[in-house]
Order: sequence, then structure tokens, then C-alpha cells
Amino acid sequence: MSRVHVEVIYEGDHCIPCVYMANVVEAATAKFDDEVRWNKVVLREKAGAKRYYELSTGLGRPAPIPSIFINGKLCFNITPSVEELEAAIKETND
Repeated sequence: MSRVHVEVIYEGDHCIPCVYMANVVEAATAKFDDEVRWNKVVLREKAGAKRYYELSTGLGRPAPIPSIFINGKLCFNITPSVEELEAAIKETND
């Protein structure tokens, strides 16, 4: 399995849907050990705002908040179950 990068578009801790989505990503990626890395794209931070712009440009529109990108591609704009996210990660590597 090759390395997978999961990113959560994250407005901040005040955004409850963002928190829920990050929790699902944390739970799902824990099962993959070093094969999967994940991070929050925090919009209120300079690096996060830059990455958000890059991902949005790739979409041709503003990326949904919150959302999950896998290897730079939008995969979920609503919070998936842990099992749905695990399946998407596995599918990315097939």
C-alpha cells in the first residue's frame, strides 16, 4: 500500500461539523499505521489558507467547509462513517 494523504478542511474548533469530521478521520487513519498521514487544513492559519486556496483552485470553486480530500482530491463534503472513510482510503490504493 502506498502512502495516502488525508486532509480535512477545518475552519476551527468552533465549527462542530469540522470537529466531527476530524474525529472520524483520526479514527479511520489510526488503523493504517504509517501508510496514511492526515492533517487539518486550518483556514485561520497562513499555511492552511494557502493550502485551502490550492485545493479550491484544483476544484475550480471554493472547497466545502468541512470536507475531506484524499491525495488532493475531494472525497467527502459531508461527514462519512469511519467505515466509509476506511473504504475510500483502501480504494485509493487499489
